Amino acid sequence: MALVNTKKMLEKAFINKYAIGAFNVNNLETVQAVMRAAKKNNSHVILQISQGTIKYAGIKYLINIVNESIKETDLDIALHLDHGFDFEIIKSTIENGFSSIMFDGSSLSYQDNIRLTKKFCAMAHEKNITIEAELGKLAGIEDEIKVSNKDASYTDPEQALDFIKKTGIDSLAVSIGTSHGAYKFKGEAKLDFDRLNLISNMLEDSGIKNFPIVLHGASSIDKNYVNLCNKFGGKLSNASGVPEEILKKASRLSICKINIDTDLRIAMTSSIRKSFFENPENIDPRNYLSEARDSLENVVNYKIKNILGSKGSCSVNNVN
Repeated sequence: MALVNTKKMLEKAFINKYAIGAFNVNNLETVQAVMRAAKKNNSHVILQISQGTIKYAGIKYLINIVNESIKETDLDIALHLDHGFDFEIIKSTIENGFSSIMFDGSSLSYQDNIRLTKKFCAMAHEKNITIEAELGKLAGIEDEIKVSNKDASYTDPEQALDFIKKTGIDSLAVSIGTSHGAYKFKGEAKLDFDRLNLISNMLEDSGIKNFPIVLHGASSIDKNYVNLCNKFGGKLSNASGVPEEILKKASRLSICKINIDTDLRIAMTSSIRKSFFENPENIDPRNYLSEARDSLENVVNYKIKNILGSKGSCSVNNVN
């Protein structure tokens, strides 16, 4: 199989009412964990790499790890730049084989967001690379993204329609109530599904059919892993995520790509903390990183089977 863009897999997800998991990876173990779970479920996945991860690990190392994992699992996989806003890094991902890119101009004025998104669309589409963009601002902290609650804003449906028409993007990340990081809701956990449906209906009415919407900040924050992390020295009091039932509902609507990062971080950290505590004499990274990789694989496996609904999506029979 091969590295592919997201166009066909997201279209299939839209038609068949499930979502593709977009999992943030940053090293060998995280890539292996996601890919092993994907193979176990014969599921499409999107491997997401942030600007911070590229600075940390180096783009050549990351791409080679991903390419080797594709050979091992024999799946069609998308390699996606998450929250790209640095021109040189975006240019580098286009030149070095990424199959999908998110240009995040959500911090810019509306007109500047349109102008730059359109520019990156032209660059990417020339190389058969899909482009995701964002309207509205999610609160929270993740990697290099930091938005305060007072600066967060929901996506305007009319702007969304105008933005998609003027830029030519392939998918749109919307702000409907989620946030980045491990602390997502101060009160009741809910998403603005009326706003999501309005956006989708306006697109359909204007002739833009089966357009995939993306949900960022969608980790569930499993209390078992939070408690495990805290038990062995972590400090994640009051961590909260998006309830699984809400994510399941979103995946049955027009949400075709669900971003998951914090859940992986917590699972990996809790496993390593536990290993350090229980085996203080161990100095072999292969031991505790193997355990962490297994924890990550379990998380991704659970998401695919029980939340995203993408199990079997790589099958040629799973088409409408």
